[in-house]
Amino acid sequence: MKPSALSGIKGSTHMQFRNYMWTCAAALVSCFALASIAHAADNGPGALTRLLDAQLSRMPAKAGIYVKHLPTGEEGMVRADEPFESASTIKTATMVLAFRMADAGQLKLDERVEIGAAQMRGGSGIYRYKDLGLRPTWRDVITEMIITSDNTATDMMIAKVGGKEKVNAFLAEQGYKVLKQIHTTGEYFRLGFAALDPKYANISMEDVFALCCADSTIRRMPVFSDQRKGLIEEVRAARKARMGSLPPLNNPEDQTKWFGAASPREMGRLVESFESCTIAKTESCDEMRRMFRAQQAGTMKIPHYLTVPVGHKTGETGGVTNDVGVIYARSGPIVISFFNMNMTGSRADTEDMMGEVARTVVDYFDGRRG
Repeated sequence: MKPSALSGIKGSTHMQFRNYMWTCAAALVSCFALASIAHAADNGPGALTRLLDAQLSRMPAKAGIYVKHLPTGEEGMVRADEPFESASTIKTATMVLAFRMADAGQLKLDERVEIGAAQMRGGSGIYRYKDLGLRPTWRDVITEMIITSDNTATDMMIAKVGGKEKVNAFLAEQGYKVLKQIHTTGEYFRLGFAALDPKYANISMEDVFALCCADSTIRRMPVFSDQRKGLIEEVRAARKARMGSLPPLNNPEDQTKWFGAASPREMGRLVESFESCTIAKTESCDEMRRMFRAQQAGTMKIPHYLTVPVGHKTGETGGVTNDVGVIYARSGPIVISFFNMNMTGSRADTEDMMGEVARTVVDYFDGRRG
């Protein structure tokens, strides 16, 4: 046999041996990887979840959170699938549906609408302090629903998209099991008067606004006219008999008394849908992100201790304080959905602790990357 032929055989054998060794090494790596995964599963939740669980255990409330780092997909969560009173965070669902309708040509965001007495709602927002006859665009109405949590704007938008039933049908179509708009804001406030006396269960929305806001609205409006003076005085007397306050609305055991229902994971998924733009056209996602970034709730809750931008939507009722949105960390966007109900401590303490948790989340993702 010629030397050249022998060297070819040796070279071929060497190559086969090397390939065999690479195959064995790959198999070993796969085995170690599978073993690591099994080990992690045996040891329970990941590092972020354990960190969150430790912090939430100190919250003076029943607390739930869902966190997702969008660049890596890493998640952390506590009570992520349990139902919580959504408070105003559920208004996010109406915003998303409205932009989907705009994308489909079913809603013109530049169209103007007049705000009359029948549209006025109490609670948060700015429209209740304006003269009647204001004509914002539907885009303006959505914006106020998000950035000032305006309740007048909220009920106008819920009606515009087809009612709370249409909002809930949209959520069901998207696969959400917990997310739900249970009441409009007007219906929610009327529950309080019905709890005071069942005879108020069917009063008009104008009556609800007059009862809630006759003493706190800057400008005199037709709904505060003499024809409602007797009703207003009657309810004042009933409140006085009940030691000056209405019964609490958000019974944690009775979801029918909630404004809306949400789980941290599902609300996080809804926020991710427009942050990652899987739910609407690019221009619409840009507008929704802009609205969240324009939040006027101040630097409380999630943004409290952060030095990076945050887009978010807050929500509060008695015993409830929530915040959901996106933290624009140096390492990339972080979806965060944070719910608290049945508070046993002060609201200020709970919201300060929400800020501390958010800072921990940012440190976890940004700090480990130097």
